[in-house]
Amino acid sequence: MVEKGKKKLEDIISIDILDTLNKFEELELEDVELEVGELELWIQPGAGKVTVSPRVGVEEKPTRMLEAEFKPPFMTYPGKILEVKLGATKKEGGSRSKSFLIGGETTLPFYNFESKMTHKPVISFDVFDTKIPLAKPVKKEVEDVLEDPSAWAKLSVDKFGAEMVNLHLISIDPLIKDTKPKDAAKTVENVLQAVDVPIAVGGCGDPEKDLKVFDKIAEVAEGENILINSVTLDMNVEKMADIVNDHGHTIIAFTSMNLEDAKELNRKLFGFLPRNKVVIDTTTAALGYGLDYAFTVMERTRIAGLMGDAQLQNPLSSGTTNAWAAREAWMKMDPIWGPRELRGPIWETVTALTLLLAGVDYFMMMHPSAVKTVKNVIENLTSHSKILKPEIASNWVTKNLG
Repeated sequence: MVEKGKKKLEDIISIDILDTLNKFEELELEDVELEVGELELWIQPGAGKVTVSPRVGVEEKPTRMLEAEFKPPFMTYPGKILEVKLGATKKEGGSRSKSFLIGGETTLPFYNFESKMTHKPVISFDVFDTKIPLAKPVKKEVEDVLEDPSAWAKLSVDKFGAEMVNLHLISIDPLIKDTKPKDAAKTVENVLQAVDVPIAVGGCGDPEKDLKVFDKIAEVAEGENILINSVTLDMNVEKMADIVNDHGHTIIAFTSMNLEDAKELNRKLFGFLPRNKVVIDTTTAALGYGLDYAFTVMERTRIAGLMGDAQLQNPLSSGTTNAWAAREAWMKMDPIWGPRELRGPIWETVTALTLLLAGVDYFMMMHPSAVKTVKNVIENLTSHSKILKPEIASNWVTKNLG
């Protein structure tokens, strides 16, 4: 019942509620008093059309990425890595068919957007002057020449395409055969005659014996600019520098993962040697056995050189063959690890590729498949005319073991 003087309910309902709601989105009743037991509102189908206003500010979903130009960051370094020559041709006073320049970088490795790489890294094949225990995958490749370093060197060049040969004079160690310096020198002469690529010659690690042997081999290889591997802080640095100067060679300065030791050794050497006669080796640790430390020290060395540290502006060397000291590279293991015939070369390859990105210019390696893979990666990273297909990049570990 509606009181007298009040608006009747039917008068209110007669208002076009739907139009009002559509227009104002709300309905407010004033001075209305309802006394009902139940209230039912019936809206018949088709009685009115409700139009919902579109929400303001809602955009369509994007169908493609926003286009934006990418400009890689460009940095100019105040320093430059020195160029060091390995080997000597006839025109250069030696007898090699070619020589190599390493170093010369003005930016970080493969930052081709900042500067093209001046010289590609060089990879040498390891050869030993006496028969030593080798991992089965390596031994399989060279088993016919294990006791003949000259034949081993020739096989590396003729069959595997070695750019350089790295001869290790293991037998001179007083605890092994204690080979005399003159006999070691004869081995070096034979290798020089067997191949025409530049060679590096390494000692046994005994500072006194190495110095005597290096003195003799530097004499017989005079003018060939061999890379002597290596001089250390516990050697007579001045004497070693005199040997290099007198016979026209180059040297590796070896320290054990310590940047300050590397700087100290180079400071001593630079007091007697031209700076472009030194290659830095800060030690290579294998994948899974300290590779991250080796990478960090090498990368810090390269960055320091580029930033202007005169003691560290030299090319870097890596004894990547150390990867074969990792047991995972040669041991029989659970099948989940895969066949060691493939696992070993991959172990050496990954070690090399990691240090390639740290700035290594000279690699000492052993397995032909590992060397081939690293060479291919270097070629693809330095070539501006080739684009590596993703499906090829993802299948680089594939190998036929038959």
